[in-house]
Amino acid sequence: MGWLAALAALTALRLVLAAVLPLAPDEAYYWVWSRTLQGGYLDHPPMVALFIAAGTAVAGDTALGVRLLAPLSLAVGSVLLARAAEDLFPGRQAGPWAAALLNATLLAGLGGVTMTPDTPLLFFWTAALWAAARLHRTGDGRWWLAVGGFAGLALASKYTAVLFGAGMVLWLLLSSAMRGWFARWQLWAGGALAVLAFAPVLAWNAAHGWASFVKQGGRAGTGDAGATLHFLGELVGAQAALATPLVFVLCVAGAGAAAIAWWRGRDAASLLVTALVLPGAALFLWQATGSRVQGNWPAVLYPAAAIGAAALLRAPGWLRLRIPALVLGGVMTGGVYLQAVAAPLALPRRNDPTLARLAGWPNFTAAVAAAAAREGAGFVAAEEYGLASVLAFRLPAGLVVAMDPRWAHFALPAPPPGVTGLLVRSERRGEGPPLWPGAVPVQGGRLVRSRDGMEAEAYRLFRVTTGPGQPPAVLLPRPQD
Repeated sequence: MGWLAALAALTALRLVLAAVLPLAPDEAYYWVWSRTLQGGYLDHPPMVALFIAAGTAVAGDTALGVRLLAPLSLAVGSVLLARAAEDLFPGRQAGPWAAALLNATLLAGLGGVTMTPDTPLLFFWTAALWAAARLHRTGDGRWWLAVGGFAGLALASKYTAVLFGAGMVLWLLLSSAMRGWFARWQLWAGGALAVLAFAPVLAWNAAHGWASFVKQGGRAGTGDAGATLHFLGELVGAQAALATPLVFVLCVAGAGAAAIAWWRGRDAASLLVTALVLPGAALFLWQATGSRVQGNWPAVLYPAAAIGAAALLRAPGWLRLRIPALVLGGVMTGGVYLQAVAAPLALPRRNDPTLARLAGWPNFTAAVAAAAAREGAGFVAAEEYGLASVLAFRLPAGLVVAMDPRWAHFALPAPPPGVTGLLVRSERRGEGPPLWPGAVPVQGGRLVRSRDGMEAEAYRLFRVTTGPGQPPAVLLPRPQD
């Protein structure tokens, strides 16, 4: 069981990194969600907020508290993935290899030290896959209850989980061994559990004009042939990088091998792998013909693809590729970890996502607090939701006012009238006037967020006053004492 020891060591490393790296703006935004728990949000379902609330209940309002369940859920999910591979393809020792391939990806490496909606999505998706594998291995219909429950929790994490339900339907329809479940109560009870787990999201959307469904369903394409080729190339390139090149090749080949194995032998296990990879891959490729597909969206395809690669690629050439794939993935992930912590390479913002997202927040927010004290500001405001969230997380002594329209979907109080504060505005928003009418530039009010002299972002400071004519704004919660 040496692979479990390696997983434990890797999880310990990820916990350390989760504790020392500053929160990215989106993570701070999801932390605000955890302080205002509700059945849904404009951007996503609420599971990420519940994960953060559980983590901060243990480790406090710290970076580790926000991210605590990321390394732990990835570790548990890796064990479940290994068990799923053994249940689907017994006797092939595919479980440890499937878990290793998944953990070698940058998607897992980065997701294991950050907290986003993909964190609970990947965990519950993998748990549902494990439950489906147990169902296949044992024939015990009670496992449908676990499949439905985990699938519903995945859907309460991110809407991408609808692909899991689609895969289950294909598995039932295309496999003669599975179609008999349509006449059994356990299948329908599992579906009812999935709906029950997702019901709070439905209720929240119904009460808010279906805002989240409209936002996620309103991604329109361009219809331009040149843009289509660009988006397709971007999607494939991003997956090759985020899965790491050799793991990506193995997973693509593993999914293809599963499809071939099902076609030739009508094997239900191979069909399950196929149904959880190829329809989603086809959907993302189709979407890329008209709009950009974010690199993290296809992450849910890799657990099943890793099983296919570990269990079905048995030719010597494929077997020889496993160790190099793990080594390359580990080197790439380790390089990103090192750059995020120590920045040995002085890369500009456009070439270093760790600089853009993580660098310089402690010194920058300290400079904002000092400027607010000098100006006698009663609050600090920001137009961008991510910047406002970081300030709220890192400035517990002050009031933070947020101005993005998405805050209208939160039950947060408005700032009191007649109070003068400090507006922090990124220069990336252009040279147009601030959204706050009457904003007055602060003399010498330019702050730079940087790391070792390399600029991540520059900001301008303005004096603003609450009252008539101010834009819609809310007071963000503070960290708990």
